Amino acid sequence: MKVSITYRKRLREVAEDDITLTEEDVDGLLLPYNDALVISLNVLDFKIKRVLVDLGSSANIIQWTVMEQAKLTRSIILATKLLVEFNLASVTIGGEILQPTNAEGVMRTTLFEVLDGDMGYNIILGRPWLHVMKAVPSTYHQLLKFPTPE
Repeated sequence: MKVSITYRKRLREVAEDDITLTEEDVDGLLLPYNDALVISLNVLDFKIKRVLVDLGSSANIIQWTVMEQAKLTRSIILATKLLVEFNLASVTIGGEILQPTNAEGVMRTTLFEVLDGDMGYNIILGRPWLHVMKAVPSTYHQLLKFPTPE
């Protein structure tokens, strides 16, 4: 018995507000790689480097030392929460803080859990920030796409 399956390529129009990822988006990348998606982000008037975009995180997390350097520790709302399975353990956060974030002109107020301890990144952006931004991250393309006013 012989079975043949053929696929017909469907062409569709892309609306202006659609977010698409193409092979052209990987131009200039050295493939293959297994890199995490790490970006820079403006928080208040500071450009924060080493920001991990993590689809597996249900919280936005910022290091206490970043808040100290920005002289914002007094703005932290003290709260005790347990982050389960963070760094393969459970850790207690020191508080929460609402901060404006600016990504390519898109301003959003973001709730961060403040963690006192080294986590390898200055900020971890989880699903809450990604959903508010309507962002589409791609580790393959090493980029983050989201709607902007332009």
